[in-house]
Amino acid sequence: MEFLNYSWLGTSVWFWLSFVGIVIALTAFDLGFLHKEDKAMGIRESLKLSVFYIAIALLFGGWIWLQKGADAGMEYYTGYFIEKALSIDNVFVISMIFGFFAVAPKYQYRALLWGILAVIVLRGLMIAGGAAMIERAYWVMYLFAAFLVFTGVKMLFTGESEPDIGNNRVVRWISRHMRVTKEHHGEHFFVKVPAQAGATTGAAKMVWAATPLFLALVVINLADLVFAVDSVPAIFTITRDTFIVYTSNIMAILGLRALYFALAAMVHRFHYLQYALALVLVFIGGKIFVSDFLMDGAKFPPLLSLGVTLSLIAGGVVWSLVRTRGEEPPPHPAP
Repeated sequence: MEFLNYSWLGTSVWFWLSFVGIVIALTAFDLGFLHKEDKAMGIRESLKLSVFYIAIALLFGGWIWLQKGADAGMEYYTGYFIEKALSIDNVFVISMIFGFFAVAPKYQYRALLWGILAVIVLRGLMIAGGAAMIERAYWVMYLFAAFLVFTGVKMLFTGESEPDIGNNRVVRWISRHMRVTKEHHGEHFFVKVPAQAGATTGAAKMVWAATPLFLALVVINLADLVFAVDSVPAIFTITRDTFIVYTSNIMAILGLRALYFALAAMVHRFHYLQYALALVLVFIGGKIFVSDFLMDGAKFPPLLSLGVTLSLIAGGVVWSLVRTRGEEPPPHPAP
């Protein structure tokens, strides 16, 4: 069993295997025990399950703190809270996508689960690519930092534009090159339909066709790639430890499907959080330049980084809840 102590990407193999085991156990517990049947999740159940996932993520961070040191622990928590805050905007977009494709609430959880499983792989590929670039050329960090500052400033002054789901290029490409049913077929992403429109099931050749639920799943994953363009560079500017970058991202995302049903009903209450997130991005990107050019390459204090990040996010949440008290949620776009 000596291979368990081997280092892979700067961290022992048993650390990685332990994390993978936690992800598999949580997914199996969630899908196999909590949600054997498709059903709509209530806000109370959503909040309870979210607290459970947050507790697991915080305990995992405590384990990192004990095993890898206080700095590593604070870097994990900083990355986790940034990703968690960014996921609130993600919830808003996912809610719009489900509304556009008229996905029934009881099937949304299954779509979110498969979407998050895809995200685990896609984020891993993006993080591996980012780590490889930084390893070969450190100046890539300055590109990441400059991009974060630019994105933060843009968010401060222009806000975020809503996605035009109906004109999404991928959706239009799939609609042109694949058979797509007009109606939903329960929890199925693909179903068999008659090859000729209007033909009866018994008389016509049956072919596979995608359902609107599959299109919703595709758009959700595309939306996550857009969000990852912000979140992945942000965490790389906090730490270059690939293990912390990946685990903090995934731990925040794992609880997203549970938190979604609670936040989707009140996501309009977090309108002003985007300005706090904009300041977080500017701070995270700017501290790379401060550390390298004003501190002679000394590491920016992780405790200060965590404190500023939490203060900005908490301030944005509180200010949003105060300013939007009594506001009604906006209607979903028509499918």
